[in-house]
Amino acid sequence: MKKHVLAPVAAAVLGLASPVPLLADDAANGGSMIVTYKDDVSTLDPAIGYDWQNWSMIKSLFDGLMDYKPGTTELVNDLAESHTLSDDGLTYTFTLREGVTFHNGRAMTAEDVKYSLDRVTNPETQSPGAGFFASIAGYEEMASGEAQSLTGVSVLDPQTISITLSRPDATFLHVMAINFSSVVPREVVEEFGADFGKNPVGTGAFELSDWTLGQHLIFSRNEDYWKEGLPNLDQITFEVGQEPVVALLRLQQGEVDIPGDGIPPAKFVEVSKDEQFKDFIIEGGQLQTGYITMNVKMPPFDNKLVRQAVNMAINKERIVRVINGRAVVANQPLPPTMPGYAPDYEGYAYDPDAAKAMLAEAGLADGFTTELYVYNTDPNPRIAQSIQQDLKAIGIDASIKSLAQANVIAAGGEPDQAPMIWSGGMAWIADFPDPSNFYGPILGCAGAVPGGWNWAWYCNEELDAKAVAADAMTDPAKTAEREQMWREIYLSIMEDAPWVPVFNEQRFTMRSPAVGGDDAIFVDPVHVPVNYDYVYSTAAQ
Repeated sequence: MKKHVLAPVAAAVLGLASPVPLLADDAANGGSMIVTYKDDVSTLDPAIGYDWQNWSMIKSLFDGLMDYKPGTTELVNDLAESHTLSDDGLTYTFTLREGVTFHNGRAMTAEDVKYSLDRVTNPETQSPGAGFFASIAGYEEMASGEAQSLTGVSVLDPQTISITLSRPDATFLHVMAINFSSVVPREVVEEFGADFGKNPVGTGAFELSDWTLGQHLIFSRNEDYWKEGLPNLDQITFEVGQEPVVALLRLQQGEVDIPGDGIPPAKFVEVSKDEQFKDFIIEGGQLQTGYITMNVKMPPFDNKLVRQAVNMAINKERIVRVINGRAVVANQPLPPTMPGYAPDYEGYAYDPDAAKAMLAEAGLADGFTTELYVYNTDPNPRIAQSIQQDLKAIGIDASIKSLAQANVIAAGGEPDQAPMIWSGGMAWIADFPDPSNFYGPILGCAGAVPGGWNWAWYCNEELDAKAVAADAMTDPAKTAEREQMWREIYLSIMEDAPWVPVFNEQRFTMRSPAVGGDDAIFVDPVHVPVNYDYVYSTAAQ
């Protein structure tokens, strides 16, 4: 029989290829795993993919220079066997591992690393992660289209590459560990062009063996993977088009291993009281914030008073009740466990009368009409309805546009399509454990670009400069000072109010009794950069 896992959030469990079991060293390899999803996958291109559904899938197919020790925030070398830093703190030199090959059999070299970094920062790629690389020398020229290659990235020999920064950057090695830094083979990218995301080739533990749109994706073991003894599984099948309630039922019947869209909120109480399952629920916090964006380029959200009024209109406690209390109310972009969080900040109180008065002050006493985009998987449409009711109470008539995740993300990545977005199901989870990660991609100017994740299109150049200054503080003795700078940045953002931070969701993972024992499944409860549970399962032959 197969071993089974039950988890509430796909992103919380899909780091299937990430190695190193945590609870036992003698697990047998082999077997397969079936994961279900409601929607198809948008892309498996590491330069493009940036949602909870594909992030861990991509991690299974690709590697980067750096990674994290599972279960910790400790950076470790990955494709890089070692690295050094120059005395001035600006030049990193990476020595690559020997014998690493892509899925097509070609040896990976330093030229591939350079090509991958050039590609992700080239505006023609439209990577939502391009801004992560802003500290590399030559980035500005790449971003403006004046150059086709990063001047700061140099191939010294086939196994050695140096990366020179234009300024000290305390987050740089973290950036080298995220999916956007994955190494790709130039010839395959050029062969498939825009379709590389449907035909991915990397150096990862698994390779894509079949993708039938609307039906399934099948990942097979990379027999030549450079990490000895890994991966644990022979195959992972991702079945798409599965409603979450049906997926849960199939898991209970032993037909699937992971319902990728999680425990349906309407079923959570039932499952948590079920004698067969209740003792297998694991709860933990995560570096996550759910929020409502307001597009500052689209009237009337170009008016700060309107945005502040919306902040006061939302009953966050009621929204938390919609998801059975599986979250705590948020009042700022950073989650409470992130460095830089402001514990004494009270935020905007829920006050519909004050919100109405502020709308009147903004010249909108009679309210206005708008659209609220939402991912169409429960509980997000129900949360959107709660938001809709709150807005109606102060005179804002918001029609709900409930769409597939990829469609919501695409609309948010355009400057004139989505006035408001509820981020649920796509809400921000830290790429790495640093306050800067909640700024650049989703609130900084670098993310306010076509295809980006700054769906508010908020760009404050003064705060951008302050963020650069904060990240230039690499001296550990200045950690507290750096955190204070980030705290000030986020409080300034709350004054401008491009977001309504709603809640910080608690993570719930469930291990099915059918697993049979802890030595059969390994859960990494706090893995960074994606902050997901990395699951390893070996199914009986």
